[in-house]
Amino acid sequence: MLSGKVKLAIAPIAWTNDDMPDLGSENTFEQCVSEMALAGFTGTEVGNKYPRDTAVLKKALELRGLNVASAWFSAFLTTKPYEETKTEFIKHRDFLHAMGAKVIVVSEQGHSVQGQIDTPVFDKKPVFTDEEWTKLAEGLNKLGELAKEKGMKIVYHHHMGTGVQTEEEVDKLMNMTDENLVYLLYDSGHLKFSGEDTISVLKKYINRIKHVHLKDIRPEVVEKVKNEKWSFLKAVREGAFTVPGDGCIDFEPIFKILDDNNYEGWFVVEAEQDPAKANPLEYAIKARKYIKEKAGI
Repeated sequence: MLSGKVKLAIAPIAWTNDDMPDLGSENTFEQCVSEMALAGFTGTEVGNKYPRDTAVLKKALELRGLNVASAWFSAFLTTKPYEETKTEFIKHRDFLHAMGAKVIVVSEQGHSVQGQIDTPVFDKKPVFTDEEWTKLAEGLNKLGELAKEKGMKIVYHHHMGTGVQTEEEVDKLMNMTDENLVYLLYDSGHLKFSGEDTISVLKKYINRIKHVHLKDIRPEVVEKVKNEKWSFLKAVREGAFTVPGDGCIDFEPIFKILDDNNYEGWFVVEAEQDPAKANPLEYAIKARKYIKEKAGI
């Protein structure tokens, strides 16, 4: 059973949104981590309100029985010199290593439209040139080596509004990178949002998946995103994402495939919504209950 191998975390983005700071601006770091623990989670990813002093952060998390699962890193391998990404990555890696994390979430943000409030996420999604694909793959292999120095792994986050969003793009990235250096973060919500087959990607890369984001979508909102040419950020504001069990994704087959293949690591509930519309504690409890029912953990 998954219970012995999987740890459960939740992302702070439900409480305060790093890309749109007005969403949840009233929610403090202390409230966020206290409610995570109250809802029954033992891990967290790291948000902008989290203290960067590792001693301070460790104390706050230990009081609540929480550990750091990982934290997002923005790479710019397609648009900036590699050395710039390398310098920032080493700082990020060392912070996460000090916090006891084993994986580093990496997403390529060169040409990304995910943070642009007026740019349609489907119509204006970036497409990399052959040269950019090469820079990305070679750069990620190097970041993988840097992670390995600390006994860590990088997990690549395919993401809406970026050059690695579709199943075809995930395939290309996986084929172009070293399987011993570059791993995959499996995000159910981003695949479903993009219109991909969530099960196909999971089965294909099950041995390279070392981190899982559990995210659901509201299909009626995603339809509006396409038809009304909304940006990614507007989609978030309008409720495109929600927690497992509240949207249209059936997670039972996902949990079964992960269990059958002895997945070990974190499940991270990550569902950015407007906290004024979706109370973070209420939705955290809803997600925790659903995972207990469907995955037995």
